[in-house]
Amino acid sequence: MNSFTEENYIKAIYKLNESDNASVTTNAIAEQMHTKAASVTDMLKKLFVKKLIHYQKYRGVTLTVKGEKTALNIIRKHRLWEMFLVEKFNFKWDEVHDVAEQLEHIQSDKLIEELDKFLNYPKADPHGDPIPDAKGKLHIQKSKMLSLLNVNDNCIMTGVVDHSTPFLQYLERCGLVLGNEIKIKEILTFDKSLQITVNKKNSLFISNDVAKNILVTLK
Repeated sequence: MNSFTEENYIKAIYKLNESDNASVTTNAIAEQMHTKAASVTDMLKKLFVKKLIHYQKYRGVTLTVKGEKTALNIIRKHRLWEMFLVEKFNFKWDEVHDVAEQLEHIQSDKLIEELDKFLNYPKADPHGDPIPDAKGKLHIQKSKMLSLLNVNDNCIMTGVVDHSTPFLQYLERCGLVLGNEIKIKEILTFDKSLQITVNKKNSLFISNDVAKNILVTLK
């Protein structure tokens, strides 16, 4: 059994490797975990002994098959708990992350399987991120950033890149939530900001930075 801290490191390495598709440096892990490089080195030695990572000093870190399976299981629990909190306890999508961070460390496989069944086997969490199934497989949607679309394109909002509370709250205030239909009405030459309509009625302007953090699929 892995400790809470070990699981947090495994998840951090997985996410860093997922974004960069390369070996993860000690400094990158330290920044992600908000700790010192020396502390990271000590933890990497423990994870190496447990055969959860491939690790050579100065050459970066990757997860072993066992480590990746562990990471996906943690992510699966986290996202299922987020879905549960939103669907059954009426949490908002900007309120669930910290609670799910605690619940993801529950070790009962039976509980998680029953939770998945209770939620009718959801494919994605409240932020649009894919939920690994019991075998660790991910159902990846073919989404793209809203900022990459053209004038008159119609799309459906399927996810977000930025999961921070301020950003999610901003989207809520704008009426931008998953499942909304978005149409690009205009793209300003000056700063690439967008005029959009939401669900064929609400019109608003959003910055290019906001559009880069909204994921959509074309209709």
